[in-house]
Amino acid sequence: MSRNRLDAASSAYLQSAAHQPIHWHSWSGDAFDAAREGNRPILLDIGAAWCHWCHVMDRESYEDATLADFLNQHFICIKVDRDERPDVDARYQRAVQAFSGQGGWPLTAFLTPDGEVFYGGTYFPPDGKYGRPGFRSVLERVLEVYRTSGAEVLDQASTLRRLVEEHLDETQAGDVSPSILDDAVAQIDRSFDPQYGGFGREPKFPHPSAIRLLLARWYETGASRTREIVETTLTRMARGGVYDQLGGGFHRYSVDRRWIVPHFEKMAYDNAEMLRAYVEAYLAFGTEEYADAVRGIVRWVRDVASDPEGGYAASQDADVGLDDDGDYFTWTRAEAAAVLTSDELDVAAAYYDIGTAGEMQHNPDKNVLFAALPIGKVALAQTRTAEAAARLLKTAQEKLLQARNQRPAPFVDHTRYTNWNAMMAGAMLQAGAVVDDRWAREHAMKTLARIRSENPASDTVSHRPGGDEQFLDDQVQVANAALDAFEVTGHHQWLDWAEAVMDRVWREYWDQTGGGLFDVAATVEGEGLLPARAKSIQDTPTPSPNGMASIVWARLYELTDQDRHRDRRDAVLRAFAGTAAGLGIHGSTYFLAVDRVLNPTTHLIVVGPENNETADRMLASALRAPVPRRTVQRVSPGGPSRPLPAPIAAMAGNLATTCAYACRATHCLPPATTVEDWEETIARLTREARQ
Repeated sequence: MSRNRLDAASSAYLQSAAHQPIHWHSWSGDAFDAAREGNRPILLDIGAAWCHWCHVMDRESYEDATLADFLNQHFICIKVDRDERPDVDARYQRAVQAFSGQGGWPLTAFLTPDGEVFYGGTYFPPDGKYGRPGFRSVLERVLEVYRTSGAEVLDQASTLRRLVEEHLDETQAGDVSPSILDDAVAQIDRSFDPQYGGFGREPKFPHPSAIRLLLARWYETGASRTREIVETTLTRMARGGVYDQLGGGFHRYSVDRRWIVPHFEKMAYDNAEMLRAYVEAYLAFGTEEYADAVRGIVRWVRDVASDPEGGYAASQDADVGLDDDGDYFTWTRAEAAAVLTSDELDVAAAYYDIGTAGEMQHNPDKNVLFAALPIGKVALAQTRTAEAAARLLKTAQEKLLQARNQRPAPFVDHTRYTNWNAMMAGAMLQAGAVVDDRWAREHAMKTLARIRSENPASDTVSHRPGGDEQFLDDQVQVANAALDAFEVTGHHQWLDWAEAVMDRVWREYWDQTGGGLFDVAATVEGEGLLPARAKSIQDTPTPSPNGMASIVWARLYELTDQDRHRDRRDAVLRAFAGTAAGLGIHGSTYFLAVDRVLNPTTHLIVVGPENNETADRMLASALRAPVPRRTVQRVSPGGPSRPLPAPIAAMAGNLATTCAYACRATHCLPPATTVEDWEETIARLTREARQ
């Protein structure tokens, strides 16, 4: 079988289209040169390895030889992996949304030879079903308009470009005040679903940054309503089908209000942020169910999405083939009965609601596993002891997972995108400390070391190994994870790396005129809409890079007391403060940064030589401290060090004694010299933080 140009692509998604009869180009200057030379419109297809409807459109349209001949004759066709080129996706999503009112994947855009959009949409069926026009008729109409209405096409493309440029810049300067947080929490509260948790109705996305913001506000206010929102949402998600009850980890979102039927793909970025949310909720409330969710995410990452040499996969697909819909993850009652004893089936069927009528439309026999009843109620209904029911459920889970592992598994995209790897590494460091998972900690450190080794420059990273693209998100996520590594290890190489990266971010990404950070360096150019400057503060759905930059500079200031970090933190926050009123739940990362600035930081300093048992145990306790806006430092006497931030430096005095110090804002507690005293100090800080 002949292969097209995508056979040499680095992206797994592009390679999956290398067999298609389309003369695909990847995003390159050559593609635009060919369009200009032949005066042909461009078909831009943007998708991803995990995108179900992208694969459907590939099979229905792009693998059709007749349609391919038409496209090859009249269009220049460009295929883009949105995970590999988020800069391309961000700009063309905005353009198509401005034109059609909707976006998503696959994104199907029609461009002039210079790369400006004049028509577009998302999924087009080949024959006009689902209330959408047929793709062949769309292509013919687009070609006719391009050839006969050239002036109108150019006018429309120019108008869309201006709209994109306006919408990509979300800066609006303002004052950073407590009212920003109050308004944000009120908006999130109004969207809360009190019956099933989460925000809005179906489809429901997890919004872990919003959960983390509410947790931070709960520490300050103690509001029972805030706690209710957090607990209802996290509990419902952990018990729902959106959580993989057998293999761990969260699917991307739920199509229903009750969190039962998910879109089954699993994303690294979702699970990294969910990991942090459940870790922080476990620390706040001590709910063991949240610790179980943490362990489940770690288990999925370890078993499915990790590279032994360090690094994490980008995603796991939802489906094995185009005709199934989560069949790998779902069960008929007969399938469950084939691997379980009758007692195990009775318990598992009641607990997971495995009935003869399931939840999947394409196959009504298929059941999504979700915790329908508490195990205690299952035991009572079946006249078993709770212990016996729990044992039967455990063996049933093990057998179901073992049987599932024998099925053909959905594709895993093992591309190690730097931003998502850094997000997962930082979350794994936090989880490893809290649930005492050595693998999580060691693999995260191996991942960060690998990122450093693959990026020889000491102050910047690429989006993927061997790639040339460098995005703001990669820089700030790496810096944030490096600070996590510094807190866990006390090794100053990680703090130095974070500072170097963020110093370069300020030089190369900061808008000297309008404020805010660009998503790519200010000097970067490119074809089509790429020269349009993007400065976003919204979480989409990954944390906003500008919001993350503010958090990283806040952490750097807390750890080093260097004024430049404070000034840069404040400059970013002010640049978007005027936009804050309309952000609501989508501004949660920015609001987390505001919360960190307006409310007191807790400093936990452990002094002691490396491999000192007392100091090691004190550090472990500090990393598990359930207090908000916490910074942790390990100081080794005689080792490389920096001046401690005030007021800790004045209090610390002699650093030759193994001990630990704790301060919240300007209030410091007496140093602790034993592990027991230190744990009582942390308990006291926790009580004070919640008063």
